[in-house]
This record gives sequence, structure tokens and C-alpha cells, in this order.
Amino acid sequence: MLAILGQIWALLFGIFLLMVGNGIHGTLIGIRGVQEDFSTLELSIIMSGYFIGFLFGSRLTPHMIMRVGHVRVFAALGSLISAALILFAQFPYPWVWFFLRVLIGVGFSGVYVVAESWLNDSSTNENRGKVLAIYISIQMFGIISAQVLFNFADTTGFLLFVIASVLVSLSFTPILLSVSPTPRLEATRPMKITQLFNVSPLGVVGAFCLGAVFSALFGMAAVYGARIEMSPSEIALFVSMIYLGGLVMQYPIGYISDRMDRRILILIVAGICTGFASIGVFTGSFFTILLVVTFVIGATTTPLYSLMIAYTNDYLDVSDMPAGASGLIFVNGMGAISGPFLVGWIMDFIGPHGFFIYISLTMALLALFCAFRMTVRQRPDPAETMSYTPISPTSTPVVVDMAQEHAIDQQSEEGE
Repeated sequence: MLAILGQIWALLFGIFLLMVGNGIHGTLIGIRGVQEDFSTLELSIIMSGYFIGFLFGSRLTPHMIMRVGHVRVFAALGSLISAALILFAQFPYPWVWFFLRVLIGVGFSGVYVVAESWLNDSSTNENRGKVLAIYISIQMFGIISAQVLFNFADTTGFLLFVIASVLVSLSFTPILLSVSPTPRLEATRPMKITQLFNVSPLGVVGAFCLGAVFSALFGMAAVYGARIEMSPSEIALFVSMIYLGGLVMQYPIGYISDRMDRRILILIVAGICTGFASIGVFTGSFFTILLVVTFVIGATTTPLYSLMIAYTNDYLDVSDMPAGASGLIFVNGMGAISGPFLVGWIMDFIGPHGFFIYISLTMALLALFCAFRMTVRQRPDPAETMSYTPISPTSTPVVVDMAQEHAIDQQSEEGE
């Protein structure tokens, strides 16, 4: 592990700075939007803008790289993010913020694709699993670390926007000085959604539901906290619990999933999330209980995304796995676009507790559909199932391809 870190520490440090900048931005927009008297529905549309841009950027970036190269794309999109972050405080209007969120979504998606391409190029068949594990941990730790800054800066001023912008700008240095400018990039054509649904209905429905829930957590958790009058430091801790839960439980759930019927595990995990989200509806201002609730929600939703990809792989030929994963990413992205808008509409209609009602209903739908699918399809042969590999719900196709390669390598080793 130390040898791997010695080879890619500068690249990982740059990625960490990117995640801190994005973590500040995600929480700050929710808090500041409430302070600017934006309605919950307006904020939900603004939050959806990021995921519109992210999905568009993940499709656009490979074409830009082929035209002008990795370094120019990384520098251009990074500069776009840095500039956009500064403009939020200067132009506090909903339509401007929505446009800026779309730009930032495009930018972050693009720089993630480039950075992850370099990360993939730095890994080998022997260490790919460890590199992925470190990368996912760095992502989560970066967002958690970002929340600490809300204890030391005023959310009504410019400082936090400036800090986020500076961190994104500084992230260029270690990344660009530690990598080759021409890593391998292979674009994967996604499988048709109808074809993917025929192969794995649960995988498609699960990917959509988890995209809708995770984007609501990422985009609207801070809005919920502000609406029930949490302080900025309390909101930061509240948001941190989501990612801390995901960081802690990725590997235990992955370990279990390789040793039982994945549908049973999906049903149990989705049911636990539904139950704790329901508790959140009635806790009101009991802050400690809310922290436990959000920890469990993060601990269930984040691993479920990796679980859905592993489950779908169980029904795909090895040659079809990259296309299937690309299709699931697209479905997840469509769910992510709808999530903030739907939860914002519910919160605007019935109040802040609509945040947890939305999560509970969405995860209950997933659990019910999983239970239904268990009645109409046999469990695949355990000897032919693919291994679980942790993936963040915000991962680009590059990391998902890395995970697929690792899963295939693991199956080959087990077969031998």
C-alpha cells in the first residue's frame, strides 16, 4: 500500500483538493441560498443544474480530449470552475446560480474524467483494486474535510467562495506535475436502456433511484438544515455524516455481497434506509438523532450503487460489462437530475420534513421492486457472479471501467 501511495500521492493530493473545493461549494450553495431568500423550489432547480452539467460533461469531455488533449481540457475546465465559484457571491440571483451550477457540473465532470484517466494509467492489474479503494476513500475524506471549514468562516461573505476557488486552482499543480500528459482513454458506447432493462430490470431501477436519492442528499441536505434553522457548523456536521457513513460501510457491505444472494442484501439495505429516513421525518430538531439518521442513510445508499453494478454484472457477458456500466451511469445521471427538483417540490409543498419523506418513499420503492424481482427470477449461480468493487455514485465512466477491469481480474483469479 505504501509503495502505491508513493507512486501516486501527488495525483491523489490534487484530487483531494478538488473534492474539498466541491464539498465547500455543495454545502455553501444550500446555506447561502436560504440566506438570500431563495424559495426551496428555486434552490432545488439550482441544485439540479449541477447534475445536468455533470451528465453532459461526462459525454462531452472524451470528445474534447481527442481534439486538444488532456492537459488543455483539464486546465480549461478547471479555470471555468474557479471563475464560476467566485461569481456566486457577486450575482445572487436564482437564474444566474442555475447557469453557474450547470457550468460547474460540466467542469467537475470533465476534470474528474481527466484526473481519473491519469489515475487509471498509473495503475496495473496487480494494484488496481487498491488504487480504487484509496481513490474512493480520498473522495469521501475530501468532502468530509470541506465541512470543517464551516466552523471558521462566515457563510454570508465571500471568503468560503474564494477558498473553494483557490483550492480548485491549487489542485492543478500536483496533478499536472505528477502525470504523463497522454494517458489512455477509451470511450465506451452505452448499451441501449431497453436492452439493459431486459438484462437487469433491478439494476436499471436501482441505478435511477440511487441517483435520485444521492443527488438529493448532495444538493438538498444543506437546504434542509437551513430550513430547520441549524447553524452553519451544525449543517456541516449533518452533511459530513452522509459521507462518513458511506466511507465506513462500503467494504463491509461489499464483503457480505460476495457471499450471499445480492438481491436479499439489496432488500435489507434499502429497507434499513427506508426505516431510518422515516425516523428522520419525526425527529424534528433532535440534532443527535438526525446525525444518526443521516449516517445510516449514507451508509446504505453509497454502497448500494456499487452493489447495483455488481448485481447487473452477474447477468452480463464480460465483453458487455463496460457498455452495461456506461448505461447504468446514464440512468443514474437521469435520476440525479430529477432528485433535487423532486425533493425540493415536496419540501416546498409540505415543509422541510419532505426531505426525509422523499428519501423514504424512493428507497421503499426500490425495496418493493427488489422483492418483486426475487419472485420472478432465479438467483444466478454463485460461482459465476462478479466480485463487488466500491464505486462512488459521482464516479465518471473512467473509474467505473477501472472497477469493471478489477472485477474481471478477480473472477479470473478465482477461476484459476
